[in-house]
Amino acid sequence: MRITLEDYLMGRDSIYPEELTFEVRANAEDTVTKVNSLLAVLEAENVPLETNKQGSIINSGWRPPQINGQVKNAAPKSKHMTAQACDLYDPEGILDEWCLENPNSLAAIGLWQEYPSATKGWLHIQVVPPRSGKRVFYP
Repeated sequence: MRITLEDYLMGRDSIYPEELTFEVRANAEDTVTKVNSLLAVLEAENVPLETNKQGSIINSGWRPPQINGQVKNAAPKSKHMTAQACDLYDPEGILDEWCLENPNSLAAIGLWQEYPSATKGWLHIQVVPPRSGKRVFYP
């Protein structure tokens, strides 16, 4: 399973073109590359990957500020707004668990994970470290 830039942008690039700056687009491309690296590792490890009702493994990709403001409990400075975070569909917590058990794999790819207790039903990963610098962090 792989995602595309189109999958990650979720059609929001056509609705909010002024928000998709060169920098945000470059971040999105980097995020997609790293998410695909993680998906390849997960597949190689035979970790089951599921898709949501929309047929995507992405629960949330790029979120312009207008969208982020409508998301319940979204961080005001969410890395989704700068296209540096992605939420993968994970209804049973299998992806969260695998990532917790394999922090070196996340580090090799250049990803950080939000603690599963804060992300029930999805795996939040981002391509920049949180303020704490910890590989697994609380929001």
